[in-house]
Amino acid sequence: MSTQPQPSTVPSEPGSAVDRAGSGAMFDKIAPRYDLLNRLMSFGIDQRWRNKTVDALELKPGGRVLDLATGTADLALKVLHRHPDTTVVGVDPSVKMLEIGRQKVAAGGLASKCELQVGDAQVLPFPDRSFDGLCMAFGIRNVPDRSKALREMARVVKPDGRIAILELSEPKGGILGPLARFQIRTVVPWVGSLLSGAKEYRYLQQSIAAFPPPEKFADLMRQAGLEVLRVQPLTFGVCCLYVAKPQSAA
Repeated sequence: MSTQPQPSTVPSEPGSAVDRAGSGAMFDKIAPRYDLLNRLMSFGIDQRWRNKTVDALELKPGGRVLDLATGTADLALKVLHRHPDTTVVGVDPSVKMLEIGRQKVAAGGLASKCELQVGDAQVLPFPDRSFDGLCMAFGIRNVPDRSKALREMARVVKPDGRIAILELSEPKGGILGPLARFQIRTVVPWVGSLLSGAKEYRYLQQSIAAFPPPEKFADLMRQAGLEVLRVQPLTFGVCCLYVAKPQSAA
């Protein structure tokens, strides 16, 4: 899910700045099949990854959570199902993804506990230290200025709060590394294009390959004012969970 500023809703020609790769407009195009494709392309493992992300928040009763790149609200709903006494604010630049998310939230009777809004991870409209936890699944690689978004995360989360970022990665080694790379480079874009009719899934493979290795991204988090608590590879390194908290003031 993208976290770029919401572009104009004026229709655009393919390849224009309005529907550029990774933008909210690009995700608008694939919104109707997004959840189905996630399940199929990850063989359902993405739900397990989300559970681990929610657990990493270590939420206390009555917590308030910010879900960036919330998209169709999959992760936001995970938080509420596992912690019914929490409230969630979800932010995403894709209007159509949010429309689907609101439908899911309403169907679950959770509209009073989950607010979804258009927004940009790089410029969050929230006061300092206003959330007990922050999560983000499959969105940080789409942010043009990741450092800026990470600084915003450090700003809006309370000092004892947790930040859990889930992101896809391309395994570099290991016995199953070649198989995992084949899945990401070939199967993901092919299945995405076949089922959704959208060539945008080629961008998914390219953005994963371009994302920095876990150790380099963890360094970027530290430079942005976050204390990295752990970096946890998942499913042979196909995905990685980064857990952090705001750095203590000197």
